[in-house]
Amino acid sequence: MFEYLFKYSHSGCADDTDEEQMSTVIPDDRTSHRADTASPVRKTRLMALTEVRWAAAALLLFLVALPLQLASAPAWIWLVLYAAVYGCGGWEPGWAGLRALGERTLDVDLLMVVAAIGAAAIGQVVDGALLIVIFATSGALEALATARTQDSVRGLLDLAPATATRIDDDGHESVALTDDLRIGDEVLVRPGELLAADGHVVRGASDVDQMSITGEPLPATKSIGDEVFAGTMNGSGTLRIRVSRDPHEWVIARIVDMVQEASETKAPTQLFIEKVEQRYSIGMVTVTLAVFVVPLLLGEHLAAALLRAMTFMIVASPCAVVLATMPPLLSAIATAGRNGVLVKSAVVMEQLGRIDTVAVDKTGTLTEGAPVVTHVEAIDPAHSPDQLLSWAGAVEQGSEHPLAAAILAEARARKVVLPSADDFASTPGAGVSAVVSGVRTAVLSPVRSREQLTPDAGRRVQTLEADGHTVVVLLRGDQPVGLFALADRLRDRSRAAMADLASLTASGPLLLTGDNAAAATHVGAQVGITDIRAGLLPQDKVSAIRVEQAAGRRVLVVGDGVNDAPALAAADVGVAMGGAGADLTLDTADAVVVRDDLLTVPAAVRLSRRAHRIVRQNLLIAGAFITVLVAWDLIGSLPLPLGVLGHEGSTVVVGLNGLRLLRRDAWETGTTIADGMPSS
Repeated sequence: MFEYLFKYSHSGCADDTDEEQMSTVIPDDRTSHRADTASPVRKTRLMALTEVRWAAAALLLFLVALPLQLASAPAWIWLVLYAAVYGCGGWEPGWAGLRALGERTLDVDLLMVVAAIGAAAIGQVVDGALLIVIFATSGALEALATARTQDSVRGLLDLAPATATRIDDDGHESVALTDDLRIGDEVLVRPGELLAADGHVVRGASDVDQMSITGEPLPATKSIGDEVFAGTMNGSGTLRIRVSRDPHEWVIARIVDMVQEASETKAPTQLFIEKVEQRYSIGMVTVTLAVFVVPLLLGEHLAAALLRAMTFMIVASPCAVVLATMPPLLSAIATAGRNGVLVKSAVVMEQLGRIDTVAVDKTGTLTEGAPVVTHVEAIDPAHSPDQLLSWAGAVEQGSEHPLAAAILAEARARKVVLPSADDFASTPGAGVSAVVSGVRTAVLSPVRSREQLTPDAGRRVQTLEADGHTVVVLLRGDQPVGLFALADRLRDRSRAAMADLASLTASGPLLLTGDNAAAATHVGAQVGITDIRAGLLPQDKVSAIRVEQAAGRRVLVVGDGVNDAPALAAADVGVAMGGAGADLTLDTADAVVVRDDLLTVPAAVRLSRRAHRIVRQNLLIAGAFITVLVAWDLIGSLPLPLGVLGHEGSTVVVGLNGLRLLRRDAWETGTTIADGMPSS
């Protein structure tokens, strides 16, 4: 599936510069490498579209034929030119309409061509040609608008380069197509190049700009063992990466697949309109015949009756109604994606605006999903917090546990020097120990050290745990000397996001978590959630969602991991927090927040509701135009050119109105924005 991506990107071949030199020096011929490989999203050129080329030809021929006719040139000259106008502007919709007719479907495009030919048959050659020109121009504008929407969707992605520098078993470099890379291959990424594959760093270190995948505003430091993603930009170091996924499974490929799916799906409203269109078209043909036959029976001239009937067919065609739904929804999808929310389909974009209940997971959704040290407290006043961190950090250097990573991170943040440790030992479920400065030092859970704690220390442990913290105890020898309290840090804008969602729905959000009640209550209090349901297994979360749906509510679920997948699938709309880039749960989630910013969720809901309003506006505009023009034609005498302009003008107005959601100001965040639409 990457072939079509590669035609938008290219990559210069790597030279044989020594890898070690490349880690510190960027040669002059590579200073512009980013510009060469950045896979720019190209806006569709106007004349690249077939519809635009045929419309332009029809318009040019019309502009040549009309002056010749007015200048009394020989009739055969301008008649041939007008015939060419009919051919250029009408052959494509006419052929498409005939194919549809062969499948027993009446296409409004065919009706327009029939109306133009009918006008020519009664001597209104200019009016018919003008209809063809306007109709072709309208189709060209629609095609251009659709192409620009697709351009905006492609703009969500910094596409992967077309080639990579592959390293074989002998250490030799060769240029390979990225589509040919396989799991286990090793590739070299030099400074300033786009990463060509998802994988893990096996040599080197660098800062990598992951904005295209994770939305991180600052480059992320990558070293041996770290995961990296195709389409991200390498900084000043050189990386050697072992490919961990086949190209079709890369994060960027899965995102592209999801966006493609969004452009191919249709919302329920659109499907309803298409069903109505078929019946409406049949009814319109029936009425057109009546408009033609009845006046003839009453004595009207053939030409006048046919002209009135052709005008009626044009102005009553539901082109604008058909175009009312998809442009706003597809534009909303593109705008949401540009701002970090990838919506899987137009159906989802439509449903987002209808939700009235929100359920959120805790770990990795409201919180960052990784523990941090919040308290370092000495049991023995003789020891400072930094001294405690140096001992604990020395022990934890041998551990891969997340709590160890948190303690080491805190030690680094405080610039604490860690002494060496020997004879490291780990006891699952209890803790770790090592000999530090000649003394056996341990970091244990309170359960394993409860008997050694003083009463005051024991009460402090209970208080911290009641507040949702995880507590470990530091022992020197057999004596407890300090306490470390750790907690999952709240995301920066979680409280604002929950308040915003509460303002958009009929009730406050629900917190559904498998964590203990104390931790859940602590986080709920921080973000303003009062309905808290803790200790839930995945099936329990699904049951809770089913209860809400049985009460007639439309539920939006926000989660982040495999354990949330059943709930995401059960919800009316499931949204995955996917900023980490891996395991985005794209199969079960309806939308993915790639920047790990919860405020984008209410912004997406608000955007969907704006799309709903524009759909209603479009239907009102289209209905008003059709009503006025039909009434004018039946009651009065509507000139054919004016009817054509009115009909095609309404189509253009509706299409452009739908594209308003592509503007940057269409994306609104914040808790004080008036939504202006009932939450239900």
